[in-house]
Amino acid sequence: MLEYAEKLTLRPRDMEQADVVALREKGFSDSAILDINQVTGYYAFANRLADGLGIELEPIHTNK
Repeated sequence: MLEYAEKLTLRPRDMEQADVVALREKGFSDSAILDINQVTGYYAFANRLADGLGIELEPIHTNK
């Protein structure tokens, strides 16, 4: 799943039906694959909007 999301994010023009088939072979349903695709696409979209508008994101706070 993460390889699919990474490829969709970094090299969307390289996506092929074989990428979907590989997820099916790993046990993902078509509904789950659609979810993976939509979440990946949404984050790419939202980040590009923020970057394009020069929006500064809030710092990430971690509990140590």
